[in-house]
Amino acid sequence: MNENILEIKNLKRHYPVSSGLLSLSKTTVKAVNGVSLEIKKGETLGLVGESGCGKSTLARLLTGLEKADHGSINFKGHKLNEWTATERSTMLQMVFQDPYSSLNPRQRIGSIISESMRIHKSGSKTEIQRRVEELLVQVGLRPEHHKRYPHEFSGGQRQRVAIARAIAMNPDLIICDEPVSALDVSVQAQVLNLLKSIQKEFGMSYVFISHDLSVVSHISDHVAVMYLGQLMEIASAEELYRNPLHPYTQILLDAVPVPDPDMQGEDVIIDGDMPSPISPPSGCPFHPRCPKAMDICSQTQPKLKETVSGHKVACHLY
Repeated sequence: MNENILEIKNLKRHYPVSSGLLSLSKTTVKAVNGVSLEIKKGETLGLVGESGCGKSTLARLLTGLEKADHGSINFKGHKLNEWTATERSTMLQMVFQDPYSSLNPRQRIGSIISESMRIHKSGSKTEIQRRVEELLVQVGLRPEHHKRYPHEFSGGQRQRVAIARAIAMNPDLIICDEPVSALDVSVQAQVLNLLKSIQKEFGMSYVFISHDLSVVSHISDHVAVMYLGQLMEIASAEELYRNPLHPYTQILLDAVPVPDPDMQGEDVIIDGDMPSPISPPSGCPFHPRCPKAMDICSQTQPKLKETVSGHKVACHLY
């Protein structure tokens, strides 16, 4: 059985916000509000939810780009803050959503990919150059592309460069924050297959963040559903898609387009927009929009409980 490479316990990140006349009134945005997760070595955890649910904030916390207000992040058996910044950069990497803004337009591709290797002095100039060319081939580009600038590539090619940069130091964990949402559908499939082949070859773990459950199902071993800074449901990908328990998960799955014009699904209707994280509702955060809400849902926040082996849900229906 694979060991846990990352363990998150009761993680919280709140942002103070000034409001009102002369900004004298202080409120708090609860971007991440008590998240607990485990990620095993060599596996992919898919993290899904609507825009604004806290997915990207959680990603920044995991990479150390931001500090948590509460809770712990244990990486390879040690607290994340016990690793030095240098150690974290070789063990944890991130692939960002926008391949157009995540690459420095003034640097050549070879310089972008080799930057971490040069900082950590992981070889001679010739060895680093050879490694860059190998990485370019691994991600489906040509060795001579190291001389080009980012603007000379398409969006899919740029994301391949970003992936090459992320795997340059053979990290244990890569955080993929909506890595294919800005790409065409045909290119999305190519990048997803590339990530899977890299994982199979090097045994890396992924946290794959997306709002698209059809994309997440293609790459994930386990899936966590997030809403308003909290986890609603966690299960293996197969179990979650076969037997979604939380009403929010069911609505998200019903909204996934079916690529068959002869199969007409039911219209999915969800009332209202996601509440503001500045003033979240009492009880279950989803109850104002939930078609199965009960009186207790507005009064008591449900805890994330295991219903069957490996399947956890935060809902009073269970």
